[in-house]
Amino acid sequence: MCYLKYRLIFFFCFLFQLIFHFSFSQNNYNQYVNPFIGTGGHGHTYPGATLPHGMVQLSPDTRLDGWDGCSGYHYSDSFIYGFTHTHLSGTGCSDYGDILLMPGNGTPSFNNKEYGSFFKHKNEKASPGFYSVKLLDDNIDVKLTSTERVGVHQYHFNNSKDKFVILDLTHRDEVIASSIKIEDDYTVSGLRRSKAWANDQYVFFVMKFSAPIFKTELTDNDIVINKNEINDSKNIKACFKFDQIKKNELLIKVAISSVSVEGAKKNLQEEADNLTFNQILEKAKMKWNQELSRIEVKSKDKEKLTVFYTSLYHTVIVPNINMDVDSNYRGRDQQIYKANDFVYYSVFSLWDTYRAAHPLYSMIDKKRTLDYIKTFLAQYQQGGRLPVWELASCETDCMIGYHSVPVIVDAFQKGITNFDTNLALEAMLKSANWNHLGLPAFNTKGLINVEDDHESISKTLEYAYDDYCIGLFASLTGQYDTAKYYFNKSCHYKNIYDTETGFMRPKKNGDWINPFDPKEVNNHFTEGNSWQYSFYFPQDILGYIDMIGGKNQLENKLDLLFSENAKTTGREQSDITGLIGQYAHGNEPSHHIAYLYDYTNNPFKTQYMVNKIMNDFYSNRPDGLIGNEDCGQMSAWYIFSALGFYPVNPCSNKFMIGSPQFDFAKINLDNGNSIVLTTKNRNQKNFYINSIHVKYKDKNETSLWNNPCIDYNSFSTIDSINFEMNYIPNNCLHQEVKESSVSKLYASNFILNPIIHSNGMSFIDSQQITISSNQNNVSYYYSLDGSLPNKFSKLYSGSFVIDTSATVNAIAFDSKGNYSFVTSAIFKKSTHLWDVINNSKYMKSYDGGGEQALVDEIHGTINWRMGNWQGYQNNNLDIIVDLKEQKFISSVGMSFLQDTRSWIILPKSVSIELSLDGVHFNKVYEDSNFVDAKDYTVQIKNIARVFSKQKIRYIKIIAKQYGVLPEWHEGKGGDSILFIDEIEAK
Repeated sequence: MCYLKYRLIFFFCFLFQLIFHFSFSQNNYNQYVNPFIGTGGHGHTYPGATLPHGMVQLSPDTRLDGWDGCSGYHYSDSFIYGFTHTHLSGTGCSDYGDILLMPGNGTPSFNNKEYGSFFKHKNEKASPGFYSVKLLDDNIDVKLTSTERVGVHQYHFNNSKDKFVILDLTHRDEVIASSIKIEDDYTVSGLRRSKAWANDQYVFFVMKFSAPIFKTELTDNDIVINKNEINDSKNIKACFKFDQIKKNELLIKVAISSVSVEGAKKNLQEEADNLTFNQILEKAKMKWNQELSRIEVKSKDKEKLTVFYTSLYHTVIVPNINMDVDSNYRGRDQQIYKANDFVYYSVFSLWDTYRAAHPLYSMIDKKRTLDYIKTFLAQYQQGGRLPVWELASCETDCMIGYHSVPVIVDAFQKGITNFDTNLALEAMLKSANWNHLGLPAFNTKGLINVEDDHESISKTLEYAYDDYCIGLFASLTGQYDTAKYYFNKSCHYKNIYDTETGFMRPKKNGDWINPFDPKEVNNHFTEGNSWQYSFYFPQDILGYIDMIGGKNQLENKLDLLFSENAKTTGREQSDITGLIGQYAHGNEPSHHIAYLYDYTNNPFKTQYMVNKIMNDFYSNRPDGLIGNEDCGQMSAWYIFSALGFYPVNPCSNKFMIGSPQFDFAKINLDNGNSIVLTTKNRNQKNFYINSIHVKYKDKNETSLWNNPCIDYNSFSTIDSINFEMNYIPNNCLHQEVKESSVSKLYASNFILNPIIHSNGMSFIDSQQITISSNQNNVSYYYSLDGSLPNKFSKLYSGSFVIDTSATVNAIAFDSKGNYSFVTSAIFKKSTHLWDVINNSKYMKSYDGGGEQALVDEIHGTINWRMGNWQGYQNNNLDIIVDLKEQKFISSVGMSFLQDTRSWIILPKSVSIELSLDGVHFNKVYEDSNFVDAKDYTVQIKNIARVFSKQKIRYIKIIAKQYGVLPEWHEGKGGDSILFIDEIEAK
């Protein structure tokens, strides 16, 4: 009986395997994934082996530095330094690349240019969970796969003699501390603690070899030592030699942990112990196929299928598990915690992913989305605020906003509510009132001015959106007073809209910045310009339309955006790629813009533009992504758009309709329901929607759909959405978009800040002041002594003149008593009438205030991005200061700034010459090499020369550029920038 029982069990297991393998062969989504997409161009992806949201990303490292080396791999390279166990996907900064292994033959070397090897792409293969390559220098075949927490290497040594494996714990970023221990003939463990983008990253490891180590050579600070253990070193390398490898094939399993070596051992034991390489690989394939089956699409075009499923693959690479199998993890305060009811994750590129990647997760992967939220809240409790750009349990504070808020609110809107909502709201409010990145100014002034913080326009706009999300969450959870307050704050974006130019425009000292060029890339914007950011108002699209005068105005503005000259001005910004006019698909601020046509009278323009973007900027090539992949956002845009809709406002629960790409698509939801999308007559020319019919689950008939918007909640009642396409545009989606206008419902009493117009901050004799705003039927009150004005202050009745230094404060009131924030402007009467004769040319983006900026008695600060510094590039500084009269002076001084990371380096040399007549000059000072260019500390260097009092009128200053950036700099080959401010003579 027992024998029969086991025979039956064996039979059913065999039958299950047959059914599974048949199903897998019929629906093998893995075959459509090309991990090499994005490894060329500026995609910054990697091709190596990982699992969905895996802690290990085992991949080759072909590049050590530079912007296109952020992932460690670039398709244009032909040399592999080794294989490391952590990698970032599509980021704009470098980190990871931990625990490098590299096999070799012959005499080992610890020099990475010697232990590395050349390779050819024809010998490379990659698929979900798998990577292989032939190392040409030593004729070694490498295969890689992984579990969630274990990287698995299989090396086949075609040359049988002198086989070894190098372990390099110094590879890539700065090591804080490291250790290694040879535990037995098969096992090695240790720690690599490093500093780069994440300022304190822990990677504990344990590795097991399938063959005994014949001989170990350890080096500490490049000195060979006769020990089995090294602790607390910053420079550890090891060579493991083997002489008993069966069939010349060596298997290495490397488990990692951020907690401890013991944690890494548990991870190895649980996930990979006693399993062969092929068994682990088969499990990886099954997990990937299951993950990719969340969305099923069908097409005769295999290239489109490859782009789609590779996009889905890229969204599933991150965020990454960052806890051990026993649920222990390292928290934001570097203490060890246990996750009792969730999985702890890391790598939250929220400035990018809140737009589409997280809305995709909240739709098809609710379990992980809940884990992300619980991770956010754990990080708030351990670190004091919600994550901004979290990496390895460290806050990088990269990018702007507090975009974990919209991720939480979007999930809550979609029914993911099993978390502490009171704690979530508390965390949101704390993050919104944090004392950094211009937030104090945003909260107290209703906008961020140029002098308050850099990237003032982008921050004002993105904080306004995040505050809308807080208002929405407070409203959904019954906190109505809080909701009203934050909805009102979400209208702060109106304070930077300039009706004269039609753009979001920076303000400085109470007035619009001048000159102003909407194409200019400068420090007032985050990786963009005014063209791209002037369409960022997702929380109040209808309010914006009312503000500018109607839907036709929005359509005209969009037309101008896409038809404008594609050349940007100002600073070179490598993130701004994929230009159609001034639309830049290669960077996230543009991602929603094409869908704004759905709010106009001609939604078919959305269909045209979205189709163009998909076809022009996504392809099955290494450079098949037009910009950084950005941890899934670039791919999520494509997934949504290819399905036919996109979340313009990620927290609205609404999707705007675009142009579907596939004949059939099925979105499988976590709750067992699915959404079926069919497309009829779709081909290369037929990308316009002719009609949409919706079939409901409780009805047999279909209904005509004519709304350019579809609500997520309606998916629960819809059985299928059926698109019919044509090559002729039409307005079948003619229904008005129905959504709440924040401006009308919650902020109808919002009063715009007044604008204080002048001719600049510094003046000589007198200054004329005019006060206005973009709002009618308001009155202005002002003060000149720096006091805060109110309704009892002086009523503004027209322009006035000041002839002494003053602080002008102004406020606007309407007839109901509603009032604006106070606008403040400081005016300084000059103590001299000096003039600057500039024989060199300063950068337009860094004019410091114009021609007289160097003698206007206004000093630049350490935060140079706020302005007041004058910048020079590609030429030396050569100026003459005319004191306008002969004077006795005994000292001349000036300030220079250094921020090496931003290419701003102190001059090589500075000389000062004096003259009475402007023709004959006498050199009184010359010096050089003030601060080492490798000193990355942002600093101001004051240079002054004291001499015997003499009568002069002219001061000549020559400062020579540092020059071309050297090999050690990330911008190698580029030209350094020289920053100077305020010249003084006493």
